[in-house]
Amino acid sequence: MTIDTVRRALLWCSIINIGLLLWWLIFITVAHDWVYRFHGKWFKLSEQKFDAIHYAGMAFFKIGIFVFNIVPYLALLIVG
Repeated sequence: MTIDTVRRALLWCSIINIGLLLWWLIFITVAHDWVYRFHGKWFKLSEQKFDAIHYAGMAFFKIGIFVFNIVPYLALLIVG
């Protein structure tokens, strides 16, 4: 496996993960009440706690994208 192959794979991983993050953000923004009611059937959460969990989840996912996809991609761009 060459550096170019790994670099392209990291680029596509970044694109796919950012797309998933944007989908999550749009879905929670547009269909917030529906998602809250849907999850409310399984879990007893207040709306504030539900929002905090999703906000923290999105933040953690975004940090993961940067740490595991974008930073290695940029390092391989510099090296290669």
